[in-house]
Parts: sequence; C-alpha cells; structure tokens
Amino acid sequence: MTAETLVSDAPAMRGAPIGFVEFVALVAALMSLTALGIDSMLPALPAIGESLGIASENSRQYIVTAFVIGFGVAQLVHGPLADRFGRRTVLLWSLGLYALANVACALAGSFTLLLIARVAGGAVIAAARVATIALVRDCYHGRAMARVMSIAFMVFMIVPILAPTFGWSVLQFGDWRAIFWVIAGLTLVVLAWFWVRMPETLAPENVLPITPARILSDWRQTLSDRLSLGYTLAATALMGSLYGYLNSIQQIMADVFAKPDLLALIFAVTSVTMAAANLMNSRIVMKLGTRLISHCALSGLILVSLVHLGAIEANWESLTSFAVFQALTLGCFGLATSNFSAMAMENMGRIAGTASSVQGFVSVTAGAVIGAVIGQAFDGTTVPLVLGFLLAGLAALAVVALTERGRLFRPAIVVKPAE
Repeated sequence: MTAETLVSDAPAMRGAPIGFVEFVALVAALMSLTALGIDSMLPALPAIGESLGIASENSRQYIVTAFVIGFGVAQLVHGPLADRFGRRTVLLWSLGLYALANVACALAGSFTLLLIARVAGGAVIAAARVATIALVRDCYHGRAMARVMSIAFMVFMIVPILAPTFGWSVLQFGDWRAIFWVIAGLTLVVLAWFWVRMPETLAPENVLPITPARILSDWRQTLSDRLSLGYTLAATALMGSLYGYLNSIQQIMADVFAKPDLLALIFAVTSVTMAAANLMNSRIVMKLGTRLISHCALSGLILVSLVHLGAIEANWESLTSFAVFQALTLGCFGLATSNFSAMAMENMGRIAGTASSVQGFVSVTAGAVIGAVIGQAFDGTTVPLVLGFLLAGLAALAVVALTERGRLFRPAIVVKPAE
C-alpha cells in the first residue's frame, strides 16, 4: 500500500541566476512592454481616429483590442518554442520583432494597416508573458513564485500608471506615430539588457521536443489539472473586466465626466492601488498563503462593485466617486490575479512554457472578447463597466469555489504520494 502525506502550499525557492533585485526588475521590464503597448495608446485614440478617418469612437477601441487578441492567440506558439529552444532565445527574437512591429505601426497609412501591425505586435510580444513566467517558474514556485510575481507586478504597474502620461507627453511634441517610435527604442534597450545579463534558465533535462503528440499531451495536462484550469478560468473572468476598463476609460472621461484632459491623472489614481496591492502581497504571501489573500481580494472586488452600482443608481456618481471605487476595485484585482497566476502554475513545473502559453491564451484571448463586449456596451454611463466587474467577480468566485471544492479562504491541502 502506498503511504500518503499532506502537503500545504508551503514556500519553495531555488533562486535566480542573477541578483534578486535585478531579476525582478528585468522580469518587470519585460512584462511592462506589453502594458506600454496598450496603455500609452489611450490618450492618442482621438488623434489616431482623426488622422486615419475613424469616425466612430467605439471603433477606435479596436486599436487596443487588436493588440490584445494577437497577444492572446500567439501564446500557444511561444510556449512550445520556449520549452524547446529555451526562454532566452525566444525572448531575444520576440523583442527584436516587437521593435519592428512598432516601426510598422508608426509608418501605417491606414486604419487597416495599423490594426494588422497591432495584431503582429501583440503576437510577438506575447513571448514576454509566456517565456517570462516560465523563466520565473524555472527559478521559484509556490508562495516564493507568488512573491516574485507580486514584486514584479508592483514595478510593472508603474508603467500603466505612467503610460497614459507618457502618451500624452509625446503628443505635446509630436504626433501619435512618435509613440510607436519611442516604444520601439525602449524595446531595444530591454533587449540589450536581457541579452547581456540573463542566462538560459531552462535545464537541459527539461528541454522538450516540438511534436504534435507532445504538445497535445501538455495541453491536455494543463487543461485537466484542477488548479491550472480553475485559476486560469477565474483569471480570465477578471482579465475580461480589466480589458473592459481599458476599452472604456477614454470615453468615460470624455463623454461621462467631460474631462478628457484628466485621463492620465484619473488612470494613474485608479491604477496605483494595483501596485500597492502587489507590494503588500509580496510581504504577506509567504505568511498567509496565496489562497487566503486571493479569495479575500476577490470577495472585496465583488463587494466594492455592488456598492459602486448602488451609488450610481442613487445618482451619487461623480468623477471623485468613480476614481475611488475604481481604485479599490483594481486594488482587489491586483491582489487576486497575481496569486491566481502562481496557483495556476503550481503543478506545471516541467512544462512551464507550454502551460503558461495555454493559460495565457485562454485568459487573454477570452478576456479580450469579454472586454470588447463590455467596451462596446458603453452607453454614455459607467454602468456597463461597473456591472462588468461585478459579473466577472461573481463568475470568478464560482469557479474558485468549484476548484477548491468549497475550501475558500484557507491554504489548500494537497494529497501527494510519499517517497
């Protein structure tokens, strides 16, 4: 008879090949290129629309959606490549191609060409999510991985906070095309940093061949693992609400509050709590665990969204109340999703690249579709956005409850065979 032992989500750490601070900063820089490619566009949407003849304000949202869809779908490709050729090779190629894609955006002469270039840019920089998460998983797992990702997300969230201001600042000295030129230059800086400092983290014994049978087997393993599937679906629901926010915020500021010039400020105010939440998570996750923190944060998101809807129905909505409620909502979002990512990867160590790609494909692609629905539902009020956060939170809570078999707000107990 095989003995069994109970194992909780205890801390586990091997360590990074470079200094911890530099490792986290480099991971954050890689991930930030995606945020920069999305959020710096927000102040430029009206200028792009005017330049390329996009009459409908809702149609301008496709500039964001096209990037996100390319980013989501391409992750299925980057995962197997990262498991076969290594994290370093895949990331170096993707960064170079991302710089070229932004050059193509800067030179686009029509809305159609811009959207094609945006899809291509999202597709190549998708490696920055897949290979980077696999790289972190090569070095850390469990609560230690959640801690690393929280610190990286904290630094990473500075970019969304500053990106609209960056885009607005560029527009003061040039046209919208200059934004893409600057992103291309910053990408080359990160590429040089990564090339000089980061060695390969994929162990030779973990190199996997690119064969249909192997890839399908890894996809099946990723989607059949309870934690992987459950927390990926929960993250998908929440990502959908976030993309709805990104799609809607420019129109909300212009049409609901008639304060388009305050977009960068309000975006920063409502986003800074995500950075603060991830800093807090990095300091408490090793003690409290990923489940207790994320389940409480998810419950908080639902509660805040309910109160926000009540305030709207009572006609108490103002720019100040919107900023406060959204800041609280996004803070809960940050606490939940950073831990969801770590839990989804918990049992995926050997196939980290492919698993990360499948999880990313599901959460980003489906999230983009959900976000597009929320964005297109914009009706001149903040109701569709807030309702989107509420429904996404409820859906995520239902999935988490099923995944944990009702064991919410406690560290999970996993049954494993004893050696």
